[in-house]
Amino acid sequence: MAASDHVDFATFMEGVNRRNPHQPEFVQAVQEVAEDIFDFIADKEEYHSQQILRRIAEPDRVVSFRVCWEDDNGNIRVQRGWRVQNNNAIGPYKGGIRFHPSVNESVLKFLAFEQTFKNALTGLPMGGGKGGSNFNPKGKSVREIMRFCQSFMTELFRHIGPDVDVPAGDIGVGGREIGFMFGQYKRITNHFNGVLTGKGLEYGGSLIRTEATGYGAVYFLENMLKHRGMDLHGKKAVISGSGNVATHAAEKIVQLGGKVLTLSDSGGFIHDPDGISQEKIDWVKAHKTHRRGRIEEYVEAYPAATFHAGKTPWGVPCDVALPCATQNELLGADARMLVENGCIAVSEGANMPSDLDAVHHFKAAKIMFAPGKAANAGGVAVSGLEMSQNSARRSWKEDELQAMLKDIMDGIHGRCIAYGDQGDGYVDYVKGANIAGFKKVADAMLAFGVV
Repeated sequence: MAASDHVDFATFMEGVNRRNPHQPEFVQAVQEVAEDIFDFIADKEEYHSQQILRRIAEPDRVVSFRVCWEDDNGNIRVQRGWRVQNNNAIGPYKGGIRFHPSVNESVLKFLAFEQTFKNALTGLPMGGGKGGSNFNPKGKSVREIMRFCQSFMTELFRHIGPDVDVPAGDIGVGGREIGFMFGQYKRITNHFNGVLTGKGLEYGGSLIRTEATGYGAVYFLENMLKHRGMDLHGKKAVISGSGNVATHAAEKIVQLGGKVLTLSDSGGFIHDPDGISQEKIDWVKAHKTHRRGRIEEYVEAYPAATFHAGKTPWGVPCDVALPCATQNELLGADARMLVENGCIAVSEGANMPSDLDAVHHFKAAKIMFAPGKAANAGGVAVSGLEMSQNSARRSWKEDELQAMLKDIMDGIHGRCIAYGDQGDGYVDYVKGANIAGFKKVADAMLAFGVV
């Protein structure tokens, strides 16, 4: 193929849209990567002739299946399950399982596509995958959740394995659900191996897995600030979400001398001008995990705080922001508000929480902006370390794992700078993450030929 025959960006995206109708999340994820990759590969014939980006943007396979289960009243319920295995050029497919009513093929394809680059950035040998179901665990009894998880695994087990595809948890799938699924996998296969991560410590899990995503997002934020000669001490932080990632991000910011002002859930956000201390974070963890409560009840425990129903926290003036809830929660108008209010850095704790308009605005304003594929890679990094521990039949101590997590996040930051430094003091972390992740996967694909 001659250089003049190369498909341009517009034509490429036209093809992505045509092949993936009614899948806006997936198309958005591909576009966000392709915007940077097309410039990078402009003079690299091998990537064009081998159609590398086109191949990465087409999952290796999408498995869809029926999940039947019985509720506590004896009613037969039918859900849909998926596993998207996007790319295994650098290792077994790796990515979470999500149980949420919003789950569909588009959402899982976008997550698996993002996961491919995120996993490559960690430096660990992991490919990209994602799975889940439109099952909603909220309001279900423990026994209903158990029956659903067992039914889900009864189909999924034939598509996964410790050297094939290693799922983990995600939204709606915590340690309890992983336990139910692992128990069913072991029951069906009679194999005890590292086929799932996020397991309990009693049966092969890893220390610090719970904290890893939130801590990692803050470590990356700390690295960005350090690169500019700053630190987190005294910085005001706005955080969305109140689950595992958000609470541990808040915890690490407090440990590093920052002041956390907000947390949220689907009902709205709380603003605590006094700061959300470790004691208050512990209250939120217990409230959300054990009592399955709502964030609005925080104001009853801490009356100095206010609850803002149906709103997101991006209008609260801050120095740093960490979107830690879900995809497309931070829109273009929110990005403009954050910048106007003096926000200097954004670190994404969730997967693609900023829409394309917001990303473009952050980049145009030249603030420090870390995309999820870089900033929230701490969770999958420790999942990768859990895989290593399972393979070696050993476990590392907490201080060893903390040091390895920090080292991995430092490494991701360095890879982003290598391809994102604009030479004027500004680092385009989106561009750096996209190119560094793409290059590793692409070069492995070139080595294998057309497969």
